[in-house]
Amino acid sequence: MDNKLLIDNIKENIARRAETDRVMWFSMWFLAAVATFGLAFFPMFYLLIERRNKHFARQKELEDLVVVHLKDRGVDLKLEKTNSAERNSLVWTLSIVLIFPIFIIAYLLSKDLVLHEEKQRMLFGSLLQEKNFEVPSINIKRCLLLTVITLGLGIVYWLYKIFNSYNRHFKEQWMMEDKIFELLVKGENRDEREN
Repeated sequence: MDNKLLIDNIKENIARRAETDRVMWFSMWFLAAVATFGLAFFPMFYLLIERRNKHFARQKELEDLVVVHLKDRGVDLKLEKTNSAERNSLVWTLSIVLIFPIFIIAYLLSKDLVLHEEKQRMLFGSLLQEKNFEVPSINIKRCLLLTVITLGLGIVYWLYKIFNSYNRHFKEQWMMEDKIFELLVKGENRDEREN
């Protein structure tokens, strides 16, 4: 694939992050849930799962584009495969009627983000030669323990952590993506000048 086309595809992928990496505010959703006697939990969980799916899909596409671009330039970047399969937003959302799936969803959203952040630390660390990334902000064991000790009420804190951790992750990733894109464009411009 042509390097110019790859750079354009990477730029297009990064431009889509405003629609895929949606920042959501816990306080707004929690107040809406209280005001609607819990009905707002349905769209809240749907949007939480949906933004996870969209972000992971966009990130996978971006990784593939960057790997192909680097391979064309003679750099073989090996990425560890992770299982970030799409979760069915509608089915999981409808399942919260049974209450218990709320805890499963919280666990899966937390675990997926922790694994995703570990993979990204390796990718961004190898591309940018930086190691100063934040540690995963969801301590799953602590959230689980708090939820069990409080007989389920700790889920409110856990959801708060999920909202804020995904928001923080998106913002940190945007900065890394911008740095990577800048490096790729500089490398492309340098190659054009040399030819």
